Amino acid sequence: MYELKGSVKVVSETAVISDKFKKREFVITDDSSQYPQDIAMQLTQDNCDKLNGVKVGDRLLVKFNLRGRAWNDPKTGKDRYFNSLDAWFIQKESANTSSGVKGGIEKNFMEDAISTGIGSQDDSLPF
Repeated sequence: MYELKGSVKVVSETAVISDKFKKREFVITDDSSQYPQDIAMQLTQDNCDKLNGVKVGDRLLVKFNLRGRAWNDPKTGKDRYFNSLDAWFIQKESANTSSGVKGGIEKNFMEDAISTGIGSQDDSLPF
């Protein structure tokens, strides 16, 4: 499981691929580093409704799984590999939780570790 915080850049409508499969794509801008990245993600099946009410510019916390799969190209007979970021949890950030929060999981963990003294020379833990 992974998570990402950022602002919504694109929200697509739900696409019905077949009678048994539907998906909804969106793009979130990860601005946790010097060079912001636009990350394409998708919701599938019943999760598609989780984007209802989300607008471009909203700040979100998104929890997702990284999925990979192979596809055999019938023209060449060679396998090709694809990845997708399948979101399963979306939460809008409120004004008070997003203020001053700019960073990913690792950055926030390191800031917490530094502020609490984790890893300092005078740790009292015996291990």
